[in-house]
Amino acid sequence: MSAATKLQAFWNHPAGPKTIHFWAPAFKWGITFANIADMQRPAEKISTPQQCAVTLTGLIWTRYSTQISPINYNLMTVNAFMAVTGLYQLSRKFSYEMSKKEAAA
Repeated sequence: MSAATKLQAFWNHPAGPKTIHFWAPAFKWGITFANIADMQRPAEKISTPQQCAVTLTGLIWTRYSTQISPINYNLMTVNAFMAVTGLYQLSRKFSYEMSKKEAAA
């Protein structure tokens, strides 16, 4: 298969760049990259409700992206990364809260 044929197939794919099914996940990477950048922030500044929302959104939409036809691998990947980064941030917050309680005791 030539490069032009592959490019045309990508362009005309039901989840290709002519559809929202391509652009929504593409822009959603911004949230994931922001969450990765926040890993440098102190744990006491992590918002638990925000990270719960990021994690649950990631988990729910990862599952959804595998149930639609055609499977949207771009959507699945960005949401899997959202879930993982959210879980990591929640674990940082939990560890911080536990160490704070142990220091107080």
